[in-house]
Amino acid sequence: MQQNGSECDFNNSDSWVILSPIEQSIKRKIEAVGTPLKDWDIQINYGIKTGFNDAFIITTEKRNEILANCLTEDERTRTAELIRPILRGRDIKKYGYDWANLWLIYLPWHFPYQFDSSITGASEKAEKAFKEQYPAVYNHMFQYKEPLSNRNKAETGIRYEWYAMQRWGAKYWED
Repeated sequence: MQQNGSECDFNNSDSWVILSPIEQSIKRKIEAVGTPLKDWDIQINYGIKTGFNDAFIITTEKRNEILANCLTEDERTRTAELIRPILRGRDIKKYGYDWANLWLIYLPWHFPYQFDSSITGASEKAEKAFKEQYPAVYNHMFQYKEPLSNRNKAETGIRYEWYAMQRWGAKYWED
């Protein structure tokens, strides 16, 4: 019964880490020579939360289809700027990454008026401009309007438009 048992002292305020004796030994050695993340001079962010990846994260084929549906070269250029390559956590490897040929349609709150500080909630003006200036992307998003509208009910359609990403990392997007 005690074949895989391990002694644990739960009397201190440290986190409980249940490991075999060999794993505990390895953990202690790593902690003795390593620098904890909290001591690194870096900022770790949580990333982008779309609220509905099926609409926002697209394949290369879908990206090409959206760009082909643009009516003018100007629209195509503007649209291409919205569709950016994305790496998910599972795409990050030990010494690099394996890009899965996926793209993010980057639509922050109140797009295309995301820098207009006078807009404080879901904006019909912003949606109208989005539909007029980016019809190919708007049409792609529109096919997901119902599930997008049914995301976080406390915010979607109140704080931001149905087509906008749920959390878009405004403070560190350009990083």
